Amino acid sequence: MILVACEESQVVTAAFRARGHEAYSCDIKPTSGLRPDWHIEGDVRAVLERDWSMVIAFPPCTHLCVSGARWFKEKRADGRQQSAVDFFMLFAKLDCERVAIENPVGIMSTTWRKPDQIIHPWQFGHPESKTTCLWLKGLPPLQPTDVLDKPSSGRWSNQTPSGQNKLGPSPERATVRSRTYQNIARAMAEQWS
Repeated sequence: MILVACEESQVVTAAFRARGHEAYSCDIKPTSGLRPDWHIEGDVRAVLERDWSMVIAFPPCTHLCVSGARWFKEKRADGRQQSAVDFFMLFAKLDCERVAIENPVGIMSTTWRKPDQIIHPWQFGHPESKTTCLWLKGLPPLQPTDVLDKPSSGRWSNQTPSGQNKLGPSPERATVRSRTYQNIARAMAEQWS
């Protein structure tokens, strides 16, 4: 059984299911995916001790990623950042032979260790840029499947002229930005099966 932790979209879960694996997403939010019967709604800590053959974790990055660095002092002072580090480390210390932890560039590279790999959507056929770190245990680095050339404009389709992400503030912004790209999910399922 495969656990895809902190995934409400079921993009990764569905990619593993398509290859015949018994995979389950788990998130405190209800799934936006098509198969609620493949989703465990609740705190992932309640199911971590099950006999998972692989865990792919997407812990929340809100208090860890460098895009929020200007609020780090406040987040350290009120404990939000340490709580996020502790949650991330649950997956790092998990007693499971195959574990992948995904997060954007952030403090875990210095708080714990550097990631094993950094990937981008454009390495997997998506014309977007999003620096994504992977910490791996018992799994090989993902091999790019379709590397795209940088657009002649100098920026990817999800970037403004200043290089920032085009997605403006909204209640759904974090959920949309955290969704795994389909071809990356497919590569995980194909290469880690």
